[in-house]
Amino acid sequence: MKAAVLRDDQERFSVEEVAVDGVGAHELLIQTAAAGLCHSDLYHLRGVFDIPRPTILGHESAGVVLEVGSEVEGFAVGDHVITCLATFCGRCERCLSGRSYLCAGTHSQRAPGARPRLHQDDAEIHQFLNVSSFAEQLLVHESAAVRITKDMPLDLAALIGCGVTTGLGAVFNKAQVRPGETVAVIGCGGIGLSAIQAARISGAGRIIAVDRQPDKFDVATKVGATDVVDASRYDAAEAIRELTGGGVDHCIEAVGAPATATAALESLAVGGTATIVGLMPSGKTFPVQGRLLLDDRRLQGAYMGAQNFRVAMPRHVELFLSGQLLLEEMVSSRIGLDGIDDAFDAMEAGRAVRDLVIF
Repeated sequence: MKAAVLRDDQERFSVEEVAVDGVGAHELLIQTAAAGLCHSDLYHLRGVFDIPRPTILGHESAGVVLEVGSEVEGFAVGDHVITCLATFCGRCERCLSGRSYLCAGTHSQRAPGARPRLHQDDAEIHQFLNVSSFAEQLLVHESAAVRITKDMPLDLAALIGCGVTTGLGAVFNKAQVRPGETVAVIGCGGIGLSAIQAARISGAGRIIAVDRQPDKFDVATKVGATDVVDASRYDAAEAIRELTGGGVDHCIEAVGAPATATAALESLAVGGTATIVGLMPSGKTFPVQGRLLLDDRRLQGAYMGAQNFRVAMPRHVELFLSGQLLLEEMVSSRIGLDGIDDAFDAMEAGRAVRDLVIF
């Protein structure tokens, strides 16, 4: 199969032929239909996080099942599926306490010494986040996939594999926005736009979109924002407080930077909640003014929507099919494997919302 391989000391991809191993007892072989480009992929591409190389990045994808392992239950050849990095064992304390999205997921990897899932002439190509989506085929553990209705377009389904589920879940499950409440979302990428939509679906009375790229405000308004703040011209927290007469009930941070995390907390009204969703590089910290917490403000994190993806993703599909969730509006471009580098350059410059690799 063809795949976009990231090699040592490189920040550009090489499209190469990669071999896929035989399907294990608890594995699925999937023909990739589409894969989304996520900002966390960019961090790994640029070396912000250290990962084994050579590797195939990508973790947001959808496709069609080609082969099913001998002990797999609940999947059949021809099923349409979405993949997810948040594999779950169903046996550990986190899984059994209802937080399967925090499962360590070691069960989903092949045992040490076993043949790698991906290789070239017996040299391992490392699998990224249990998925490695930038490839024509995916060989994954069964717990990395969820079956969806064939009514759902597979290219748009890929978006649900990470960004959409993360943004929706941050609002539905962690912030638990109620009708009439005010919400600010900092960052209008795939996660932020999904959070805006979740706030709209939840009945928020006012939804403020914040970004440094004004070009994104048209999309933000289409999917539900009632107000916008250009953070390249104004102090975000101050502008939010001024717009609302004191602050918002909820602020969703979808950038992953110390400055935006600080702004999220400082934009809150008394009793408000800041939910940090953006992936922040290791070692980065941000100041918290203690007096803000004394007024019953709350600071919390949210990972992968804070819900088991096998429960959440089919519901998100239904939201799309019913017209409540808008996905096509979030797509910046559809590209082939050879367009990935240019697409990541656009993402780094802040020009892209969500690019899709189509296979």
